[in-house]
Amino acid sequence: MSIINKFDLTGKTALVTGCKRGIGKAMAVALAEAGANVIGVSASLEINGSDVEKEIKALGREFTAFQCDFGKRASLYAFIAEVTAKFPVIDILVNNAGTIMRKPAAEHPDEYWDEVININQTAQFILTRDIGKRMIARGSGKVIFTASLLTFQGGINVPGYAASKGAVGSLTKAFANEWASRG
Repeated sequence: MSIINKFDLTGKTALVTGCKRGIGKAMAVALAEAGANVIGVSASLEINGSDVEKEIKALGREFTAFQCDFGKRASLYAFIAEVTAKFPVIDILVNNAGTIMRKPAAEHPDEYWDEVININQTAQFILTRDIGKRMIARGSGKVIFTASLLTFQGGINVPGYAASKGAVGSLTKAFANEWASRG
């Protein structure tokens, strides 16, 4: 068997958050190149005609777009209800959505902290918990988190971001410790 066959995702469905640009877009396209159909979500993703949709459809894969403000819990829960109703089986979850707000720690307002933590940490936990429990029930699934070098280094003028990415590193380990043996 060729090594590329080990990466064949034909027939799989991947949900990629923050897929409009950057790392999320690259991951969505790569998953489609490997054969997966992609569900994309971002706060500002066009429902039709986005660049990521065009690239994925050009590969012969399906793409479905959603918009969600992960900073608002009600919006997150509404998205989860809608996406799981439309796609009862999500094989791969890529937690990539994130934000950064810059101000020195001594001046970093609560609003910055709350928004970054809600988007980068809380939303990823809730989404993983709710999609992941379906994976556990099936005994199959993959969850990927995008962290940052600041997970380990801290940062300057980005205390909320550094804290949230450090938490994502630990959250990844916590989910792996509980779920890895369950498929």
